[in-house]
Amino acid sequence: MPLTLDVPAVLGVLVSGTLYVRAARRRDWPPGRTTAFLAGLATILAVTCSPLAVYDTTFFWVRAVQTVTLLMITPLLLALGAPVRLLLDTFPGATWLRRHGRGPLARALTFPPVVTVVLIAPVLVLYLTPLYDLTLRSTLVDGLVRLVLVLAGFTYFWTRLGLDPTPRADPHLVSVWIAFAEVVFDGALGLVLWLGPLLAPAHYAAAHPGWGPDPRTDQIIGAGVLWIGGDVAGLPFVVALFVRWARDDERRAKQIDTQLDEEGAEASALWWESDPALAERFRRR
Repeated sequence: MPLTLDVPAVLGVLVSGTLYVRAARRRDWPPGRTTAFLAGLATILAVTCSPLAVYDTTFFWVRAVQTVTLLMITPLLLALGAPVRLLLDTFPGATWLRRHGRGPLARALTFPPVVTVVLIAPVLVLYLTPLYDLTLRSTLVDGLVRLVLVLAGFTYFWTRLGLDPTPRADPHLVSVWIAFAEVVFDGALGLVLWLGPLLAPAHYAAAHPGWGPDPRTDQIIGAGVLWIGGDVAGLPFVVALFVRWARDDERRAKQIDTQLDEEGAEASALWWESDPALAERFRRR
């Protein structure tokens, strides 16, 4: 099975993983979060150093798998690791983030419609402009596009999951509606690529190895990957969102019950027992 080595990606994964693990060891950090974060880094290696990377300039559907992974799967796993909270808790240089992280600019940039555009825009620009053809010819541009996909996806999941501190606290229902809007977008993009003209036809005609699907079938498969694969990749996020929603409701219910119990205990006391002048005289024996 052919493999390749993407040196910048490997170095980035090693540095990020090392910093995260060292920070997690400084405090009582849940192992599940560490596992999720490291799994997210592993998906980057799977995209950049596996056979997917070997054939990513040969077949359109392979590149579609990479896009779905870097935009939906990798960022979700990284966000489940709550790296922002870990950063704020362990690095002294994070003071600036604590001070300005909830300012007006940060709140505006993480407004739900803005975050939705941040998730959708990179894919639209990638597949509906000449940028896609450029990524096939330039390693540098390709690497930058992959980085943008991961950052865009992380921004989306970071603000929607709520595991990390965020500039604003929006209702969970907003995240649910955004998730459904993203499903509609996946379908629209899939239809455009399925029925529309071929992307980079000259490149794929020259790069075709003589086996595998022809360029038209290849793009149809890739359109299905972006459509159905994007929706399937988003299911764990919806599940995590509803789990988070249920836990928040349970926590809020416990707080309300505790408050009602305290108010009930105060109301059950006789009025003269709280009067300084009569409490001692009429104290219960």
